[in-house]
Amino acid sequence: MTGSEVPPSFRLAYVPGVTPTKWVRIWNERLPDVPLTLVAVPAAEAVDVLRDGGADAGLVRLPVDRTHLSAIPLYTETTVVVVPKDHVVAAVEEVSPEDLADDIVLHPLDDTLEWESRPGLPANERPPTTADAIELVAAGVGVLVVPQSLARLHHRKDLTYRPVLNAPESRVALSWPEEETTDLVEQFIGIVRGRTVNSSRGRPLASAPSKDKRPDAGGAQRKPASGKGGAGKSAGKPGQPGKPGGRGAAGKSTGKSPRSGSGGSGGSKSVKRGKPRRRP
Repeated sequence: MTGSEVPPSFRLAYVPGVTPTKWVRIWNERLPDVPLTLVAVPAAEAVDVLRDGGADAGLVRLPVDRTHLSAIPLYTETTVVVVPKDHVVAAVEEVSPEDLADDIVLHPLDDTLEWESRPGLPANERPPTTADAIELVAAGVGVLVVPQSLARLHHRKDLTYRPVLNAPESRVALSWPEEETTDLVEQFIGIVRGRTVNSSRGRPLASAPSKDKRPDAGGAQRKPASGKGGAGKSAGKPGQPGKPGGRGAAGKSTGKSPRSGSGGSGGSKSVKRGKPRRRP
């Protein structure tokens, strides 16, 4: 990245009911220098936000338009019916769509469940949002069938919910524009798929471990090359075979015996050279 480029960042859209907390925490641990911004979007608008570049990727509810978007299914939610606590359904552990035949089943405009035949009786009007439908359930107007996460999101003390058997289920997926599969998108894919930080497609963009090791190795190489320690070792090695010279023979002889300077450059700086009787 050059100085003129914008620092990297990552925008993650998410629809109501989806909780990205765990994945955001892992992102911040692995990529602390790349801020992740959460963008809350209504379920019905998530695809348009991704297509128009309002987010780099999104946690959305399937189906999505696969013409321009890629998607990786992550998990499937249980479908529940939300009812007042004094409703007959509250007395059982689970129900079937047929059990709701006599109830008005609200159908909000942002509903993502795909029914071949909707259960119960239709309401006169469709509530604009799931939140509006929850208010109508609390008022005793009807009941609401939603993914379990939405029932939890809109929890009220006067309402409860029960699983609905044989009902359509909502699938949550990670989606992004197919032509914008960037390195950061790949990083987030690795996180949601549970890849470790050491996997080939899950490593942080900045390789911090290798940078940390370089100063240690470099310091170890530079240390003996600087100062008097390096000269002592390089001069001491030739003197080691002659035991009288020992570790500091070369270093001490150059300082204490200036009269032997004419032969100081040779390899025989040992004590034997000081004897004058070698040639009578």
